[in-house]
Amino acid sequence: MPTFTAFTKTNGKPPAEALGEALETLIPEPTGVGVFEIEDGSGLWEVGAYFTEAPDEIALALLAKVNGAKDFVISELPETDWVAKVRRDLAPVEAGRFFVYGAHDADKLPADKIGLLIEAAMAFGTGHHGTTLGCLRAFDRLLAEGRTFGAVADIGCGTAVLGMAAAKVSEHPVYVSDIDEVAVDVAQCNVNANGLTEQVVCLEAAGFAHETLAANAPYDLVFANILKGPLIGLAPDMAAQIKEGGVAILSGILHAQADEVIDVYARSGFNLVHRDEIVDWTSLTLVRTSTNEA
Repeated sequence: MPTFTAFTKTNGKPPAEALGEALETLIPEPTGVGVFEIEDGSGLWEVGAYFTEAPDEIALALLAKVNGAKDFVISELPETDWVAKVRRDLAPVEAGRFFVYGAHDADKLPADKIGLLIEAAMAFGTGHHGTTLGCLRAFDRLLAEGRTFGAVADIGCGTAVLGMAAAKVSEHPVYVSDIDEVAVDVAQCNVNANGLTEQVVCLEAAGFAHETLAANAPYDLVFANILKGPLIGLAPDMAAQIKEGGVAILSGILHAQADEVIDVYARSGFNLVHRDEIVDWTSLTLVRTSTNEA
């Protein structure tokens, strides 16, 4: 079955949301509509729709004009076996002592590496993206420096690859959470596949808003690989949930956004100890040194 996509951009959230709602009334109907902020500080929002039939180009042009959006870019996607494609394209990734791989590459796991198995069909957060890779490298660096960690949390966990990395080098419990129900299911599948069911607890939560996360605070280490906006919003909770001397590893940050995140966390009692840059993305390692002074 062919798939058609239609994407455009707007200035600001209200017109983007209005356009997204209008797209749902089209005939033929889209199978899905998405409205996303472009996290580059431009103020632009992306609006997209997916169709199983060729969309009405005239109707799309009118909707774009009415809502002050750019013209839609319409594309037809070829039929693709996406799982097979992921298996071909996603080679194993090494990040210090860690080796992230799919089941189809199990025979490539080096004897001296710590394996993190991520199923190819669940490909977000595999270690290939600069944000995940940056977090794994930051964690490996801390371990190489002799740091050890008790309770660990992974906020916005995706596949749970970061939380599983922590569990592989410690006997302490690890709590991984995501706001998305599907992501939590994916995390649980990967936790089970890695033999970590008894050690890694998967939770559905927005930020730290879960009784289990609260009950097991304060944490020695928190991963948060999300986006700039949510990271800034989490700063006060990070200060409350991480013990003094504990570490936050943050990513999902474009290079141009990093200084703002560092400044916000500094006002919440964190000092920057390392900064990794991979392609377009920055990962930050911060140590909590005091209570919030803001």
